[in-house]
Amino acid sequence: MKILIADDHELFRDGLRHVLDQLGAELTIVEACDFTQAVAAVNSQSDFDIVLLDLNMPGMPWNEGLQTLRTTLPDTVPIIILSASDDRRHVLQAVNSGAAGFIPKTSSSRVMLSALKLVLSGGVYLPPALLEQSTPQNDIGPMANENAVSFLTPRQREVLALLGQGKSNKEIARVLQLAEGTVKLHVTAILKALNVNNRTRAVVAASQLGLTAPDQAR
Repeated sequence: MKILIADDHELFRDGLRHVLDQLGAELTIVEACDFTQAVAAVNSQSDFDIVLLDLNMPGMPWNEGLQTLRTTLPDTVPIIILSASDDRRHVLQAVNSGAAGFIPKTSSSRVMLSALKLVLSGGVYLPPALLEQSTPQNDIGPMANENAVSFLTPRQREVLALLGQGKSNKEIARVLQLAEGTVKLHVTAILKALNVNNRTRAVVAASQLGLTAPDQAR
């Protein structure tokens, strides 16, 4: 597994390396201390499995840096934000820019490992406190409404509820006893109905519509 750690604090990067060692996989870790180095790393190496990104780094505004990395990396490579801030607006802006997860730096190593495993399996991790709050629609742009959800089949609503818990397609398939390919078709239909373009925003939409109780890594 190849991981890019982009953070301007060497001490935090060193600590994160020790946490990542607990994933139990053979790791290749590339480090960057600012957005310029992070962008250069993904431009020169295209085989990362995951990117762990601090928002508050030199080089460029964080939203510009995140968008640059997202457009440079293959869509299959998740970017997880690791930030000292868990400001809800920052979380939602990161989601809109293509982040697959947001882990506050105040999280325990156990939570961080659980969140990383969830994202690596194709799921989504967002701070439970965010999902437990109502999310104003204008915080996340055009979003689903109850009328849109009414067009979903009962099975698609079940898939959406599990999607809203951050579960991967494989996990949803196991819970609902469906083929994983069938789950993928349901997810595609759900994203279209909710007017969102990725499963991370679908998680927020499901929470906004009261269709899920958070069941994320603790």
